[in-house]
Amino acid sequence: MRLAVTGSSGKLGRAVVAGLREAGHEVFGFDAHGERAPGFLSIDLTNYGHVLDAFLGVEDRHSGFDAVVHLAAIPAPGLQADAATFHNNMLATYNVFQACRRAGIRRIVYASSETVLGLPFDEDPPYIPVDEEYDARPESTYSLVKHLEEQMAIQMTRWDPALSITALRFSNVMDPQDYAEFPSFDSDPLARKWNLWGYIDGRDGAQAVLRALENAPEGFDRFIIAASDTVMSRSSAALAAEVFPDVELVREVGEHETLLSIDKARRLLGFEPQHSWRDHAGT
Repeated sequence: MRLAVTGSSGKLGRAVVAGLREAGHEVFGFDAHGERAPGFLSIDLTNYGHVLDAFLGVEDRHSGFDAVVHLAAIPAPGLQADAATFHNNMLATYNVFQACRRAGIRRIVYASSETVLGLPFDEDPPYIPVDEEYDARPESTYSLVKHLEEQMAIQMTRWDPALSITALRFSNVMDPQDYAEFPSFDSDPLARKWNLWGYIDGRDGAQAVLRALENAPEGFDRFIIAASDTVMSRSSAALAAEVFPDVELVREVGEHETLLSIDKARRLLGFEPQHSWRDHAGT
């Protein structure tokens, strides 16, 4: 496929572009900043006219896309003023979704976020492992936007039943060089409780995008995307019991099994994480 990837210069974006190209797809990177190259376009995603024009074609670079992967955003709470985060992220996503519809692009995979699950879990989650089945619990402006983007996708796919929009609720994205820090997390179970000790290797994030492009049906759906293990050396069940003593553990979990359930992504997308920090840390 010929694919556009917004946010191609970001941490996840770089991994996704590399993974999609390795899988044989023709990939164009769209971002506000990046190195000048034939496969890259600098673009302001908050300008709808620019987005639509870029999706339809740019000079002799391309003449349209088969699908769009939308990753671009202010990537976390607290990096900019709340209003700036809302304005940039909400408008950019609307522009991407609507421009795809106008350009006849029927397949969109985009970055939602684990934050909609209730991070930083100052209020206990309803149960552990958490999954996609309970209502969103945004606790920041950033997370509120992610929730509203999912609601927008639900309505747009209702308007246009041939449209496929897949929200990937990515956990904390990591590169291999980040794993040297992981053993230090063991000293304080509260230090990473904010996302139930989860993470996702960027390469597995790319795999999730590829599987969604290949396997997601028409309509809208959402999937948690995390590594198969936690960032901790102690057992997952012991962590849950210590830090969330009043929360029900709804099923048995493996020794280091993620508490961000990826069962749905495994079952419906064929996603299966291939990378663990333990492979790099020798634990």
